[in-house]
Amino acid sequence: MIHPQRHAGRRWVHEALECLAQEAARSADTHLLKLNFPGFHGIDFYFKDEASHPSGSLKHRLARSLYLYALCNGRLGQDQTVVDASSGSTAISEAWFARLLGLRFIAVMPACTAPGKIRDVQALGGEVDLVDDPAQVHARAAEHAARGACHLDQFGLAERATDWRGNNNIAELIIGQLARERFPEPHWIVCGAGTGGTSATIGRYLRYRRLHTQLCIADPAGSGFVRGWQGNDRSAVASRPTLIEGIGRPRVEPGFVFEVVDHVIGVPDEASIAGAWLLGEWFGHRYGGSSGTNLVACLSLAAAMRAEGQRGSIVSLLCDRGERYAETLFDPHWLATHGIDRSRHEASLRHSIETGCTPTPGTPST
Repeated sequence: MIHPQRHAGRRWVHEALECLAQEAARSADTHLLKLNFPGFHGIDFYFKDEASHPSGSLKHRLARSLYLYALCNGRLGQDQTVVDASSGSTAISEAWFARLLGLRFIAVMPACTAPGKIRDVQALGGEVDLVDDPAQVHARAAEHAARGACHLDQFGLAERATDWRGNNNIAELIIGQLARERFPEPHWIVCGAGTGGTSATIGRYLRYRRLHTQLCIADPAGSGFVRGWQGNDRSAVASRPTLIEGIGRPRVEPGFVFEVVDHVIGVPDEASIAGAWLLGEWFGHRYGGSSGTNLVACLSLAAAMRAEGQRGSIVSLLCDRGERYAETLFDPHWLATHGIDRSRHEASLRHSIETGCTPTPGTPST
């Protein structure tokens, strides 16, 4: 005999899973936008617009997967509070899904998080617990979990929560969208290292499909991933802080899978910010700093391909909406306060686009 309370709990889980399945069916796939640059004849650039998700970023996919993982593992039940540690975009997406499921959500965020992101979480009904020391966000989230909240744990579970074999994952969708293009099997796919979930999914899927496509991680110079990958050292920590939110982790996270990554490019913050401004110019609306990081890496890879006489395609991601950074990366006063002069790097990127050369100043990896 099944206990009535347990039966009711299982019924709620089934209803929640159906709600998530309905949301996924309603969500059209994000566009794959194409750019051609004068200096790179024979190389096609594609940018998958993940900012067009309902919650405004690449993390919409991750948040759905984390909720599914928690529900199917029996970790999340009716009327239970949900918590996670996030610098912004994941928290916004998790708050979006919490509202869909009628659950209370708490985002543990560094106090230095862009104000626009904090407001977005709150606008979706989420609560924000700001922590002065960014290194303590995980411990604070664990405190909430100890009091009964379900910890979605994006950094611990991202790489296992997403089905990398298929099931509508981002790698499968990219390859499907390229099917009618002149280079349907891309030479490179470029992404950053936030939780590690996206890079692990893409890298595993490329191997699963027996594709020759290589995976490049574009991350802030000196980040935990950059330094850890270079030395195959999971104890590595960042050599410098970064202004690029969402990537550039200070340590090697549990979800980082070095073995599926073929190359890593460390990008200076000023170059990433310059890249973000250029993307806004080309597409008519702005994207965040990590999208600029991806752009710089794409141009560096394309320059190497051109030098070797190679043709092909490069695919990367437009990660989140630039409006979230109106008071930071796109505010001239904020940039001046932080000593950022994007003009030198912007000129370098424009020169690369026109001539096909490697962007300079260079992109140091340490």
